[in-house]
Amino acid sequence: MAHLPAIFLLQKSPAIPLLSFCSPLFPSLPSSSTSSSSPLHTLSTYRIGNVRLGAFRAKIAAGSGSVAPTLPELSGGLKDIYKCCSIWRWKGYSVNFFVKGTGPPLLLVHGFGASIAHWRRNIGVLSENYTVYAIDLLGFGSSDKPLGFSYTMEVWSQLILDFLSEIIKKPTVLIGNSVGSLTCVIAASATQGMVRGIVLLNCAGGMNNKAIVDDWRIRLILPLFWLIDLLLKQRSIASAIFENVKKRENLKNILLSVYGNKESVDEDLIAIIKNPADDVGALDAFISIVTGPPGPNPVSLMPKVTVPVLLLWGDKDPFTPIDGPVGKYFSSLPSQLSNVNLYLLEGVGHCPHDDRPDLVHEKLLPWLAALPAL
Repeated sequence: MAHLPAIFLLQKSPAIPLLSFCSPLFPSLPSSSTSSSSPLHTLSTYRIGNVRLGAFRAKIAAGSGSVAPTLPELSGGLKDIYKCCSIWRWKGYSVNFFVKGTGPPLLLVHGFGASIAHWRRNIGVLSENYTVYAIDLLGFGSSDKPLGFSYTMEVWSQLILDFLSEIIKKPTVLIGNSVGSLTCVIAASATQGMVRGIVLLNCAGGMNNKAIVDDWRIRLILPLFWLIDLLLKQRSIASAIFENVKKRENLKNILLSVYGNKESVDEDLIAIIKNPADDVGALDAFISIVTGPPGPNPVSLMPKVTVPVLLLWGDKDPFTPIDGPVGKYFSSLPSQLSNVNLYLLEGVGHCPHDDRPDLVHEKLLPWLAALPAL
């Protein structure tokens, strides 16, 4: 299974973890009112909890410095991440991104409901030898969430391709989690020149549950999915469900059920997920993503990817289990494609990079070092 957000919406107990958060769960911020002909905004605005913050940033194109405000009480790691973000203008929308370090470029792509800060336990290690970029996909984190927008996998993959060509401008390794992994696969299958390799952490099979129909667990509850889609299109019902799901205790229980290492579920993680859910447009993004088309199937995409591929898979993932159709497909690839390597991570859930970053780095860093030089 990919992620199963629809089921959890109607269940009160976290005992059956069916809402993908490794995606932790929710979207973005209103865009700055500052206009500019540059693709980068001079002023980007952030919300941490209920506090709105203005982060004045000189345009990167001008080579100037930046001035950031004092952030509310958060861990030092999160403060550093929020301070280092900038805004890129893409097709009229504001897209939040982060950059740190020097060396060959990496681009980190979060999953459903997450944001740049979900890479909090990886950025420091990776930026020692690489230029680390991370992005909030449209509809998530501090990127715009336009009202009435139709979110698709194709939109996100095009955003990634344009970011590579307009901002990074070098062949880049894409590293994604869950739906972010699938976004990387779509981008890599569309262009080989700007993608140096891809790392997939528990890759999703689609934007939502409709992508998986050949698993008995899905077929059994498929009528319920159809019912939930219908209910979510009634805005008053969707709003009530959304408000319940984003309650702090509900979020914490969901996260505890999908993380193998329970100690990784801390206050910062809950804040990373919960805070953007209060933004205007968060509900619209949630409805569109859960009820929209699943997007391209990885089975048709992976044979088109010729660059090196590293698969890291938590073996305790309840959303894309290794014995489900998506997990089985990806686990079969090393015997079929010479460019693919797979490692199972013992006792790890759907978000390996945040759940057990030490195990991820143990496999990721040697793989990155062994890539052909640029």
